[in-house]
Amino acid sequence: MVFSEKMDQFIDNLPPMDLMRSEKMTFVQLIIPAESAHRAISYLGELGLLQFRDLNAEKSPFQRTFVNQVKRCAEMSRKLRFFKDQINKAGLISSTRIVLQRDIDLEDLEVQLAEHEHELIEMNSNSDKLRQSYNELLEFKIVLQKACGFLVSSNGHAVSDERELQENIYSNDDYVETASLLEQDMVPQPSNPSGLRFICGIICKSKVLRFERMLFRATRGNMLFNQAPAGEQIMDPVSTEMIEKTVFVVFFSGDQARTKILKICEAFGANCYPVPEDISKQRQITREVSSRLTDLEATLDAGIRHRNKALASITDHLANWMNMVRREKAVYDTLNMLNFDVTKKCLVGEGWCPMFAKTQMQEALQRATFDSNSQVGIIFHPMDAVESPPTYFRTNTFTSPYQEIVDAYGVARYQEANPAVYTTVIFPFLFALMFGDWGHGICLLLGALVLIVRENKLSTQKLGSFMEMLFGGRYILLMMALFSIYCGLIYNEFFSVPFHIFGASAYQCRDSSCRDAHTVGLIKYRDPYPFGVDPSWRGSRSELSFLNSLKMKMSILFGVTHMNLGILLSYFNARFFGCSLDIRYQFVPQMIFLNSLFGYLSLLIIVKWCTGSQADLYHVMIYMFLSPTDDLGENQLFWGQRPLQIVLLLLAIVAVPWMLFPKPFILKKRHTERFQGRSYGLLNTSEMDLEVEPDSARQHHEEFNFSEVFVHQMIHSIEFILGSVSNTASYLRLWALSLAHSELSTVFYEKVLLLAWGYDNLVIRLVGLAVFTFATAFILLMMESLSAFLHALRLHWVEFQNKFYHGDGFKFKPFSFAALTEEDD
Repeated sequence: MVFSEKMDQFIDNLPPMDLMRSEKMTFVQLIIPAESAHRAISYLGELGLLQFRDLNAEKSPFQRTFVNQVKRCAEMSRKLRFFKDQINKAGLISSTRIVLQRDIDLEDLEVQLAEHEHELIEMNSNSDKLRQSYNELLEFKIVLQKACGFLVSSNGHAVSDERELQENIYSNDDYVETASLLEQDMVPQPSNPSGLRFICGIICKSKVLRFERMLFRATRGNMLFNQAPAGEQIMDPVSTEMIEKTVFVVFFSGDQARTKILKICEAFGANCYPVPEDISKQRQITREVSSRLTDLEATLDAGIRHRNKALASITDHLANWMNMVRREKAVYDTLNMLNFDVTKKCLVGEGWCPMFAKTQMQEALQRATFDSNSQVGIIFHPMDAVESPPTYFRTNTFTSPYQEIVDAYGVARYQEANPAVYTTVIFPFLFALMFGDWGHGICLLLGALVLIVRENKLSTQKLGSFMEMLFGGRYILLMMALFSIYCGLIYNEFFSVPFHIFGASAYQCRDSSCRDAHTVGLIKYRDPYPFGVDPSWRGSRSELSFLNSLKMKMSILFGVTHMNLGILLSYFNARFFGCSLDIRYQFVPQMIFLNSLFGYLSLLIIVKWCTGSQADLYHVMIYMFLSPTDDLGENQLFWGQRPLQIVLLLLAIVAVPWMLFPKPFILKKRHTERFQGRSYGLLNTSEMDLEVEPDSARQHHEEFNFSEVFVHQMIHSIEFILGSVSNTASYLRLWALSLAHSELSTVFYEKVLLLAWGYDNLVIRLVGLAVFTFATAFILLMMESLSAFLHALRLHWVEFQNKFYHGDGFKFKPFSFAALTEEDD
């Protein structure tokens, strides 16, 4: 008891850790006068430290008080998105910086946006009409150019006349004002003695083959189809893309055939144009079309300049307007979560805020009262809450990605021990154990330093999904690189090549020829290599067995240490929440069970390393269970090992019922005494929380389901007992992936680079170097690093966090303008 009291005093005197426990939260109520409501919520949004509770959850969005204001903001957001799309289509650079301008009211902004939208829509409509007319005239000119060749040859005109027509297409001499021929209807062509008639038009190149087949089938082959490429691309008015078209001339006979052909042209989207047979009329039409095209081009250019000028004036203020509307919409959405009192003169709001932010919030509310010239102040007072508070950790750019890794598994329960504190070191170290190579670590370090040096520039750019993930984890990458260099120095591997960095090797060959180095082996002639693996192990006959033994035992040592840390954190959790039952009947038997078996195995590994014994640890651990009383013989590592094994085995057996039986019966006894009037203390154990609903943290229970509590405790005990074995075996992935990484590096170095370097040919050497570089970059640095990352993630989530971490809380999400994004528009 004296030791326990001293231990408690020592723990109480430890300095607090900001990240170890989430921030203390308080539930507050706000009573805000109606005239101050908008300004108060705006100031709280700038502060960003209050999570509002929705007091109108039973109402639909259309039944809330400020639904009209939300609709207005949504409509303004739509107009601003329309402006942004128009700016992007025009190829103008949209400014992302907020330009300072005079204060503008929301109503004035709404009127201004409506005027800009009406102006742009009208300009777009006029531009579309002009573009359609321009396209029709351009198509008509192309049809005239291409179709005349077919018509001249069919009517027997001279080639000189055709050449004269081509020379005068762009001539405007002797222009005669005539009516617009585009508005004329298709009139029947003058009948030839043979009765042959024709239709000219233009169609998309991709539809020509199907179009010709359909015409052939509809006219039963009684037609002649001629085609020629347009020679230039024409803009599609719908998609604004440049498409290739083909000019066609269909010769036919009879009114019925003409009707069918026109219907087919309409179905295929082909545009038909009237082309006269008379050469003089063709000249007149060509001059008219050329003249009108020139006028339309000038008009279109002037319209585009005017439209770009209007868009440029919007561009300067677009970011400011979007930010303002986004904030206003967020304010009204938050006001809709507040409740009007019966007098309709004030609003009542409730929410969670950190304890340290109470003073800042009160100052902001006082400033809102003063700025709104309200005669009544805003009431801000704490309240008791039934539900559990949200979880809030203050993070920075370094700790934030580690906290995100933990939150991806589950958000910590309120005031629960936060694994992110240990993740900052343990996670990159577990990664490095599998990725240990200081050459590869330097490559990762260079990549991380590039991201960190360009941090300010990259944070303002829009990155792809992969680059955004990589940039967000730049400090994780930095730590993984540093630990990889450290573990690589221990493994003595630089792209799988060992170096004598810390002095000469402790081993030497048996003779000067060194022929039996890989068969008989080396001899030790000096003290061990001072740091890491001796480089002479590389290539020796016992290299693989030595490295396998080393890395496998290291994996078990780190795994047992990691799991003990998790169980130790469960003690701090139980002590913090005052759960003495969890300490006596969960923490203590778990520590005894784990360390009686695998803690003892770790001790044997260390003793074997220190003494250089040849004992077989597999034999020791197996016969510890099968024949605990047998003599160990040559496998004995220290005096008193056999009785110690018997004691540890008995302790492990005793720890199983210790975990399983006492706690449910004590809980039942306390519950019975409580409702018989002998004890009135509130049960504050994690097991009683099983009966508590997710949104209720403190409720008195009238019923106690013993069978459910017992089954839960039995499942928890069995899971821990079996998990101790499986989790320890799971840490062997550290050995397996480290070995795989080392062997892959060796294969690429020896079978690719060295093999290519053995040829006295520059091309083969360059090819070998290129293959080695590609394999190193894409297989070892990308695929292997991703594999090691995922395995380290699994070890942290499953093997470590399941010892103490519940992860059933919910994150603190305050109303903050800084958290608003474009998706909130």
